Parts: sequence; C-alpha cells; structure tokens
Amino acid sequence: MNTSNGNNLPVIAVTMGDPAGIGAEVIVKALADPEIRALGRFVVFGLNEAITYAGDLAEVDAFWWRDQHDHLQHYEHPVVVADYDEYNILGADEHGPTKQGGQISYQFLLDACEAYRRNLVDAVVTGPISKISWREAGVKYPGHTEFFADQFRAKRVTMMFVAEKLRVSLATIHMPLMDVRNCFTIGRVFQPIDLMHQALTEWFGIPKPRIGVCGLNPHASDDGRFGDEEERIIRPAIVMARDAGIEAEGPFPADTLFVKALEGRYDGVVAMYHDQGLIPIKLLAFDSSVNVTLGLPFIRTSVDHGTAFDIVGKNKANPGSMKHALKLACQVAANQKQKSPAQRRLNWR
Repeated sequence: MNTSNGNNLPVIAVTMGDPAGIGAEVIVKALADPEIRALGRFVVFGLNEAITYAGDLAEVDAFWWRDQHDHLQHYEHPVVVADYDEYNILGADEHGPTKQGGQISYQFLLDACEAYRRNLVDAVVTGPISKISWREAGVKYPGHTEFFADQFRAKRVTMMFVAEKLRVSLATIHMPLMDVRNCFTIGRVFQPIDLMHQALTEWFGIPKPRIGVCGLNPHASDDGRFGDEEERIIRPAIVMARDAGIEAEGPFPADTLFVKALEGRYDGVVAMYHDQGLIPIKLLAFDSSVNVTLGLPFIRTSVDHGTAFDIVGKNKANPGSMKHALKLACQVAANQKQKSPAQRRLNWR
C-alpha cells in the first residue's frame, strides 16, 4: 500500500472537477468539518483562487496549505491545495460547460493518478466534471469510470452507489437505453455481482453478503411474456455467481426488489441499466449517496451529483455527498493499510 504520514492516516487525493462548477465549494465545506479532517490527510488538485473564493463565501477561515502542483511531495500538513495558478480562473459569468473547464478538470485527474503511482496518495475522491466540457476539450472518455479503467488498464470496472440504507451496482452504465439490449451478455451481468460481492466482503466487512439482482423487463418479464433476457442472460449469470459461492438471488422486478433491500433482505442490489439503479438511490439519498468505482487497484469515490452550474457562487451547494465520499475513501484506505500485502486484494482485474 502507498506510504502516508507518520501517524499512519491515509492520504486522499481530491480532484476539484470542473472549475466553473460547485466542486470548490463542496470541497471547502466538507473539509472544514474537523471530523472529516481527523480521518486522513488530503491533497486537493485544484485552483487555489476558486477554493479561497468559495471559502470566503461560506465564511470559512483558510485551513489549508498551498503548494504548486508540480512540486507535489509527501506533506505533514492536514490539507494541501496543489495549485494550478497557470490557468486563469473562469469569469463569474461563465458558469457553464467550456473547453477550458474540460482541459483543467482532466489535468487534475491525470495528476491525481500520477500521485497514486508515485506512492503519494492512497485513494482518490473526485469532484463533479462536465461531460460536455470534456467533449469540447477533446477528451475521449464519457466519464470518470471509463477514464480510470483506461489509466490503470483495469479489465473489469463497475459503478457502485452507496447510501446509508442501499448499495447498488450497475450492469451497464453510460449508454443510450436503446443500446442496452445490444450489448447485454451473461458476463456483463455477472461482473457487477462478482465485484460487488468482493467490495461488500473486503471493504464493508460483510462476511456473506446477500445480493439481489434486478430483471431488465417489467415484472422481470413475467415468465417470458415481456422479453427473454431474464431467462436467457440474467438467470445464467446468477447461476454462475452462486457456483462461485456468491449468495445472489433473482431476477426480481426492480420495483419490489429495492423495497426488500431497504427492509434489510439484501446487502446490495445489481441493476441492469443506469436509471434503474440511480433513481431509487437519488430519491432516497440525493445529498449523501457516493459513487464508487469497483475494479481499480485502489478506492475511488465520488460525489453523486453534477456540476450544478446554476448555483455556483451563491453558497447554496450541499457538501453532504462530498463528506460521505471523503469519509468512505478514508475508512476503506485505512482498513487496507492495516492488512498485510498477502491479505490485500487491490487488483480486481
């Protein structure tokens, strides 16, 4: 595991996200909480000017130390802003997607990955990016998940969303709904079951997690009346999982499965497509849910919200999701640091 400071707290890289979004505000507000800062040490890849401005609006006294991003090293300071002052901060009237915003937010991520490779950080927490800004900047990835998978050559990555009473992983992520059926395979359904089982066991300390699997069609096809994907693809994936010792059940209609999970019948739910899993998560825990990427050699968490360009500079952003993302990253990274190398299973490829 990567080296951290003398008191063995994990070191967490935090990327600010799009500089025209609310990333700076939620980071300042979250790290202003002494309970969060007590869990680790933090290196923020961002614009010190934007972070200072957000702190002033929130009436938060500066608690961080600044350094140039190209001087990155091991720090004894609890919070350090790795500053990119070579970039001009976007004007106050430019709260929206821009090519410059895409370039800057992408650079934050590249440098955070390099910091992990140099053993300077133990985990990565990401602020919100704009996919439109990335596209305008010529970034080839549709989002964070695909970026991290390519950076670390991870053969299998899965999105998981964590809230207080619900954990959901996705079989398919950023694709048009009409394209889901064309790429729907047994392996694509098995992967989130398998990776979620590993995460619940190793990261969340659940010895024998119970996983419920959604159907794709209404009523989980109602014995084939509304499609054959449940019988042809989803059920064989569940059989594979059970043969591997995973306690997986389904496929169940999604509208009833999430209720059962909330009642404690299941430790996690595997959804077949993006909104099937995200709607219940955001309905139940919009300000506290966390996005986790499974399949990487380290813990990566993220806020489960966007850039919210419309409220930038108004001191209205809720830092709840960022607080939970930081807390989860610290807890998992600290837990991994206590294990011997033989006990760690960080490379999930």
